[in-house]
Amino acid sequence: MNDDRMGAIAEYVRAHGEVRIDTLTNHFGVSRMTIHRHIERLAQQGVLRKLHGAVTAQPSSIYESLYAYRAQSEPEVKAALARAALSEITPGQAVALDDSTTATALGPLLAQAAPLSVITNSLALMQTLASVDDIALIAVGGDYAPTYNAFIGPGAEDALARLRVNVAICSASGIADGAALVQDGLVTRAKAAMLDAAERRVLLAASPKFGRIALNKLAPLSSFDAVYTDSRLADATARSLRDAGVALHIVEIS
Repeated sequence: MNDDRMGAIAEYVRAHGEVRIDTLTNHFGVSRMTIHRHIERLAQQGVLRKLHGAVTAQPSSIYESLYAYRAQSEPEVKAALARAALSEITPGQAVALDDSTTATALGPLLAQAAPLSVITNSLALMQTLASVDDIALIAVGGDYAPTYNAFIGPGAEDALARLRVNVAICSASGIADGAALVQDGLVTRAKAAMLDAAERRVLLAASPKFGRIALNKLAPLSSFDAVYTDSRLADATARSLRDAGVALHIVEIS
């Protein structure tokens, strides 16, 4: 419930710009102490900026940090990208999936490509795949981060460094200057370790992420064997990426 409310607060502030604490208290029907506690966490995560008696959205709009918020964002697009990405997976392979909600959308589809070995640091994917026949689930350990509903940190990075997989499928917080970007440094390192373990690297990114800034560089787009996005991407952007050598795949969204 707390993460759900934090996601709702972040979305409310993003929609309204600068918001008074009293306004948030009245809108969400909770105490000022509760609102202040949520705001403090959101500020620590770089989502909101505290002012005197008010809050405002950070210019970088880093809402991808909140799993509850991300899980509710563009489910139809994520489902379409997941269906397209299923073509990257062949029965018998070892597949690594990151903690993104886009990769999580692949979970219910993986039985179609079984048998598989699936490596993930996403708790949501672990819960989805734990009882699926012919899926050998390898759960990446580490420090559990409720904000991402995933395991990150040195433990996760060390575990991934000992593995080798046929394909890794991940997403990013933003894409700018020809690179996939991620807001949190620990999440970036976990994703990078997953990519380093893979023979084939696949990026899934909804079109609004193109042109969006995040703090840490994950990898150049040209280093991915396939980049999937949706058909809302501007034609000029698609041409520019392909001219730069990016293996871009456009998924039609009805």
